[in-house]
Amino acid sequence: MRSTAGSTTPTGTATRPEPSARIRRFSTAERWIHRTTGYLMLVCLVTAACLYLAPLAQLVGRRHLMVTLHEWSGISLPLPFLLGLFSREFRADLRRINRFAVYDRQWLRAVRRRRTSPEARPAGKFNAGQKLYAGWIAGAVLVMIFTGLLMWFMGLLPFISRTSAIFVHDLLAWAITLVVLGHMRKALQDPEALLGMRTGYVSRTWVQRYHAKWLREEHTSSSTSADDRRMT
Repeated sequence: MRSTAGSTTPTGTATRPEPSARIRRFSTAERWIHRTTGYLMLVCLVTAACLYLAPLAQLVGRRHLMVTLHEWSGISLPLPFLLGLFSREFRADLRRINRFAVYDRQWLRAVRRRRTSPEARPAGKFNAGQKLYAGWIAGAVLVMIFTGLLMWFMGLLPFISRTSAIFVHDLLAWAITLVVLGHMRKALQDPEALLGMRTGYVSRTWVQRYHAKWLREEHTSSSTSADDRRMT
């Protein structure tokens, strides 16, 4: 039985690290952005299932309500992201996610070769898999909103048929469902990461093991800032 990072007892759930051993991973704004986006995505997927799957449609009924919830939750998906741009921490993490480093390619090679040790999979604040997931889900959401608007407002772009929009929308919905389920599975396998998203803090030992590059970046940044303050 493995021990959770930040805990001395083998357990399946992470415990809150001691204050001296904690590192702030996410700000309050970032956690609310993630949480709100997750809730909106969940409403989209559940209402889509109620509209698409006949047994669920018969069980739930109230098709008009399901359609309304699906449309408005879908069109609201970018809202947490847009509001998050007012957060300095969120903008900094966006820059991290949009930047692929040399060690990210090493992480991907290790995944391809099925090497699972942390040493074989170096990572900054976000590993390469998380960066790819964020980019893919952002693009998928934009396509879903675009095709959804074509279905909602027929005739918006006459040269694109409603049938084509429905086909792309439905196909991508299944892909998003599978990818989101995979994301949730990965999150549940890492209680420390869940703790970080819930409280904003993670243990230093966990960061040193799985995100050592980020720890070095933070140390370098802090040293540079301290030097700048001394010079002024």
